[in-house]
Amino acid sequence: MTNYTRESLLKRPFNDFRHYPYGFSRSGDFSIRESDALTQYGCLIAALLRGDYQPVNSEDQALLAAARGEQAPVSVVEKAWAKYQARIHRPKVASMYGKGKFADESFSSGSVEGSEDDLIVED
Repeated sequence: MTNYTRESLLKRPFNDFRHYPYGFSRSGDFSIRESDALTQYGCLIAALLRGDYQPVNSEDQALLAAARGEQAPVSVVEKAWAKYQARIHRPKVASMYGKGKFADESFSSGSVEGSEDDLIVED
């Protein structure tokens, strides 16, 4: 396990190329202040959550508690991290067409003969 210092973690920019390949500022999900906060403090929060870095002051403890959900986010950094977590863990949007086949088995595109729901119009 590598020993990290707070200064080294704050100097390292945080990027999530899997979810935000063009960066936080170009995604449209975050404001400029939020994207700057994520870029600057993201490595520190990630190291706190992994256990690679132990909190040494009250700010680190507040960041860790807010990141774990133990307290409500108060600062811009805590709110930005909560928003980031909500964005990357949101449910995936399914296709409105389903799996490519009709999900309802009663619908058949073949014969119309056995259907009782046919509308009959007489003149």
